[in-house]
Amino acid sequence: MRIWQFTEQSYHPGWDRTDGPLRILPPSGVLDPPEVSDLLHRYLDEWLLGDELGFDLMVNEHHASLTCMSAVNLSTMAILARQTRKARLLSLGVPMANRTDPLRIAEELAIIDNLSRGRLEFGFVKGSAWELFISNENPARMMDRFWEAHDLVLKAFATRDGPFSWEGEYFNYRHVNIIPPIYQYPCPPMWLPASSPDSARLAGAKGYVVAAFLNGHQAKNTFAAYREAYLAAHGRPAGLDRLAYLGMAVVAHSEAEARRRAEKLYAYYSTVSRSPAATMNPPGYSPVAANAKALLHGGGNPYANIMADGKPLPANPTLEMLADTGILFWGTPDMVFDQVTRFNDLVGGVGNFLCMTQGGYLTHEETVDSLKLLATEVYPRLKELALPQAAE
Repeated sequence: MRIWQFTEQSYHPGWDRTDGPLRILPPSGVLDPPEVSDLLHRYLDEWLLGDELGFDLMVNEHHASLTCMSAVNLSTMAILARQTRKARLLSLGVPMANRTDPLRIAEELAIIDNLSRGRLEFGFVKGSAWELFISNENPARMMDRFWEAHDLVLKAFATRDGPFSWEGEYFNYRHVNIIPPIYQYPCPPMWLPASSPDSARLAGAKGYVVAAFLNGHQAKNTFAAYREAYLAAHGRPAGLDRLAYLGMAVVAHSEAEARRRAEKLYAYYSTVSRSPAATMNPPGYSPVAANAKALLHGGGNPYANIMADGKPLPANPTLEMLADTGILFWGTPDMVFDQVTRFNDLVGGVGNFLCMTQGGYLTHEETVDSLKLLATEVYPRLKELALPQAAE
């Protein structure tokens, strides 16, 4: 199992400066520029430490949000490409359906891949529903735009015998010619997030790494659907290196200290509800089938988190429930290893742990100490837990 260190680069000082939503609506005046600068430097310092400790690194992207200041994740990726030495660098990712110029994204990715000497991995993401109100794009056919952008970028990477033109339904370019070309020809490793078995099957058919985000035991169904589609499309079982899960994790020398740190980290997860309700499912954003399933579940999320006993995760879960569900792994090194091991067994094995090691009110000092314990006391054992098979 490989660990990818991750943080959303939140502006947590502003969470208590507004009573309303933390996404889209809070005024930028809530943020103090020197404080923002200090935090951004802090997060970069923690990633650089992660590189030294042997972790791979992941960066994401959101917009107009106090929970994630990473509005242009490829800028952060470019810094890490130059300043790190060993880590694979994962951009997960760029919300392509919300962008008007996918060719520009292809150029930026090519620069990052060359700067890192071929350590880039990336995935296009659908993006959060509430971000569509910022992009000014129509959600009705966003996935059609998404896949056209996907096809354009991959063709731009693979073409080295001169310019080509692209006349699509959503994007038109008379002259496509990526210079410098991508370092990892014809394309760096590709990832695709999946929140349901349906999207996992699509990732499996394409052979991309599938990533389940904070969906606990539901990841078992996600990965099962992926394995089924991968086998059908490629004629061989999917290696564990094709499966990824994102969860939160914090480690401490004692259980009491770990509990204090876990409560600070969980504060990030608890901000999910602080989003404008009217923006969470704009017309056309979710597939008809997904909305139909939600209606069958009384309007709730059919992929909501469940605990080991099959019961839904309550609105105010205990830290024990969060560990049991696979949302937040916390404790001493032995406790965290045992929790990850149980989760790994439950979902049928996973080769990549996208590990949110900083969030909420966790301080820099606490984060650094937790990272070092994770690297020295937990990671060596996790590497033997599920050895990824080399992708073909």
